[in-house]
Amino acid sequence: MQLIDMFFDQIEDAKKRKVPFVLPIGTIEYHAHHASCGTDTMVITGCLRELEKERELVVMPPIWYGVASYAVGGPETGTIQIDEDAHTAYLYCLLKSLIHGGMKNLYLVMHHQTEEGALMPMTISCHKAAKKVIMEYMEETQGRGWWGSNAYKDYYANLGSGDDPFSYIKVIPLISTEAQHACGGFDHAGKWETSLMMGTYPENVDLSLCNRNTEWFAQDAVEASESLGRHMVGCVLQWLREAIV
Repeated sequence: MQLIDMFFDQIEDAKKRKVPFVLPIGTIEYHAHHASCGTDTMVITGCLRELEKERELVVMPPIWYGVASYAVGGPETGTIQIDEDAHTAYLYCLLKSLIHGGMKNLYLVMHHQTEEGALMPMTISCHKAAKKVIMEYMEETQGRGWWGSNAYKDYYANLGSGDDPFSYIKVIPLISTEAQHACGGFDHAGKWETSLMMGTYPENVDLSLCNRNTEWFAQDAVEASESLGRHMVGCVLQWLREAIV
């Protein structure tokens, strides 16, 4: 289900049943000449579109603008960089509204600079906002010293479960480290990411433009294929099936 298409009663029912609410978090970033600038976000929504076919989810409108950095190219390349603190503040306000609104099974699914599960600026931004919201929410609703109270004597037994408040919001990469290995590779605008885009939004890839690419990271994009992309989508879905519960 897409959140923007849902009516109030449907949203309330999903919250009560703790249906996963999934927030795609990506960037607008230069992906050489052959792939669209929305790649980071679109591969998330494309994979979630496939997961929706087999599992009940509430997919929220994505956050397109992220902590892209200018590591790949400056603003003249079309990359839009949001400062980490501003991104964290925006996410904090959004997550605070969702948590106080009763959504207690939230997943922030990211795709940007997540090679081998690296804690890069956008990942840190998401974790920081999520933890700040939960700490404040618990203090506001349960009072100071909530964790140390006897009401939470089963805290360690409930770790990772729906009764663990720090599991109300989970930050996960679109492709886990294990899934990256199963896919066969991971890159930016090269063979692997281009293939993943071809497996989700093939109309947003034009391999005939690869001859205009001069950057090292895009040189093997000519080896991308829809068949490899479908394999990668399968690896991603296997990971997401385990991670989103």
